[in-house]
Formats: sequence, structure tokens, C-alpha cells
Amino acid sequence: MTQTGDLNLMKQINKSIVLEHVKKHAPISRAKIAEITGLTKATVSTLVHELIDSRLVQEIGEGASSGGRKPMMLLFNHTAGYAVGVELGVGHISAVLTDLAGHIVEHTEAAHSNDSVDAVIHRLIGCIEEMRGRAPDGPYGIVGIGIGIPGIADERGHVLFAPNLGWEGVPLRARIEEHFRLPVVIDNEANAGALGEKEFGAGVNTSHLIYVSVSSGIGTGVIINGQLYRGVSGFSGEIGHTSIEFNGRACRCGNVGCWELYASEQAMLQQAQMLPGRPTDVAALARLAEQDNPEAAALLDQTGYYLGVGLINVINTFNPEQIIIGGSMVALKQWLLPPILQCIQQRSLPLTRAGLEIEFSALRGRSTLLGAASFAITRFFASPKVSV
Repeated sequence: MTQTGDLNLMKQINKSIVLEHVKKHAPISRAKIAEITGLTKATVSTLVHELIDSRLVQEIGEGASSGGRKPMMLLFNHTAGYAVGVELGVGHISAVLTDLAGHIVEHTEAAHSNDSVDAVIHRLIGCIEEMRGRAPDGPYGIVGIGIGIPGIADERGHVLFAPNLGWEGVPLRARIEEHFRLPVVIDNEANAGALGEKEFGAGVNTSHLIYVSVSSGIGTGVIINGQLYRGVSGFSGEIGHTSIEFNGRACRCGNVGCWELYASEQAMLQQAQMLPGRPTDVAALARLAEQDNPEAAALLDQTGYYLGVGLINVINTFNPEQIIIGGSMVALKQWLLPPILQCIQQRSLPLTRAGLEIEFSALRGRSTLLGAASFAITRFFASPKVSV
């Protein structure tokens, strides 16, 4: 019995390896997969046959011959199923429907006033329902839901602490799974953003990167050796709540002088109420800066400087290859990047910043959404119910 179990496990592992090569290198032949993986041609042929039967792989015709029979080429069937990725923000909810390769098929957004936990979850369910209703037909349908939250969640999907939402101990995964009867993954929005950038954005070719989400608060997702780093309890990345002012302002997290109290969108817009027109969002502040308003320029310069101060702690702690800044502040890149770079040049350790790339996300605000959908897709392929 033990031997049979081991053989079945090995077969599942080999099948996953074969599928991964089809996903990454398609169009690809059975012979090429055997060559790359070291598996026998007979083993690869059997596993590919099973993947075709499960409708995760398809044949697309013959490829070029290298001297013998023309090989039959294989493709990953990325439309065999779909995932929903959600970003739960402090005043908004965004959701996407992606195929199994992470291509966005549908997108929706909704505002919420954060009146109560129940009201926000009702709004959240409505966005997911909309994405489910727009999903094309596929053999696996919706395979799962991933949700990025502005706070800390445990392995059960309980939101333990989301200070900017005012949530504590909310069983979010259970509420969503009860409604949809689908697997749900809950994770920090910056972790999801880091994964989104690693798989689909500027971090594709980077092994050590830090994703810094700058919106109402500041969160970080940490990729080390190509893997998401979670810490011993799964709660790493709360760098927005490290102090940059020893005797600074009090934060809702219980600390004082937190980085996000000085460099987040919320902190910036609070100060913007002293400017002409009292801009209430990033777009309005950008328009004021485009009109060469000196007060707006000074506020953006100060915010960029504070961002740089916090990033110095990130650089000196992690020594990453790349820092990617995402979130709503991406729209202010042209004003924020110069003071960020100036601050880092003046104050960080030369050795830790050597070779470092700092850039703003180019995923148009969808880093977290794509990462959240990827969490759901990864869980789908890891499930024993899937014949992979």
C-alpha cells in the first residue's frame, strides 16, 4: 500500500511538471518535454494524454521536423477555467475575471462607504457575482476567488486586523465561501501585489524584489529567491507601520510615527486640504500640480521625500534587486520619483543600493488583482480534486 501511494504521488508530481512546461514553453512537443525534464518519452506521452483528457492541454497540429516525423505540438488550455481576483480597498472594491493564465477577461469597480462590515461584504459579494455572471463557459467554470485585503489575515481567512477599515476578527473567507461554494484565498493586498508583479509585471525576471503598495496606507510584499516571504506567523510586510518619527503622530495600529502617516495617499490628501480647491483625490492633486501650483509641488516633493525615508529602511534591511511602487500613487510618478531618488542617494548605504532598480508599477493598478487571481489559480492546480 505504501508503494502504491508513493507511485501515485510521483505520478501527480510528474504530471504537474509536464503541465508547467506546457504552460511556460508552449507550443511544445512531447519529445521536447521529455528532453527538458528527463522523463521518458513513454511517461510524458501517458501524462500528456491524461492532461488532454482533463481538457487542460490541447494539440494544435504538427510542428517543424528536425529530421524525423513532425512532432505534434501542445498548448495549455488557459480558457478551461476562470478565477476571480478582488482588491478590497478602504473606499472601493475592484474585481477582475481572469483565465487560468492570468489574462484579464472582465473588470468591475464599486465604491463603498465602509459603514459596516456587513455592508462592505454585501458590496464585495455583488462585485464577485458580477464577475461570475460574465464568465464564459469552460469545463471547470470558476475555479476559485482570491481577495487582497488592507490588513492581516490568518490561514483560516479571518481578517485579524485591518486598521484602515476598522476590522478585527472578521471571518471573511467563511462568509464568501458560504455564499459562492467555491474555494477562497484571503491575503494581504501587498502580498498579492508582489505576486502580481512577479508573475505579470516588472518583476518577472527578478528574484529579490519588494512591492510597496502606497494608497490609503502603505504595505509591502516581499519576494526572496523568487518566493513570497511571509514570516514565521505569516504576517510579514507591515513596514507601513514602522516608525520614521520617534515621537510622531499616533497611529490606529497602536504605534506612533508610522511611515504611512507621512507618505500615504491619505496623509498627503489631508494636507492637500490647505491647497487651492482643496483636492480630495490623487487626480485632482495631479491637475493642480500640472498647473504649476507651487504649494501642490511642495506637497508632492515632501511626500516623495517621506516615501524615500521609508524606502531607505527597506533597502538597508532587504538589499533587494528591485523595488516596485504600486497603488493609487502611481499616477503621481513624475512628481514623486525625483525626491525619492534624491533622498535614497543622500541617505541609504551605498553598498545596499548598488544595482538597485526603483520603478513604479506599469500594471495600471491591477497588481493586487492579478496576484489575488493567481492565488486562486495556484490553489486550483494544487487541489487533489484536479487531475493534474
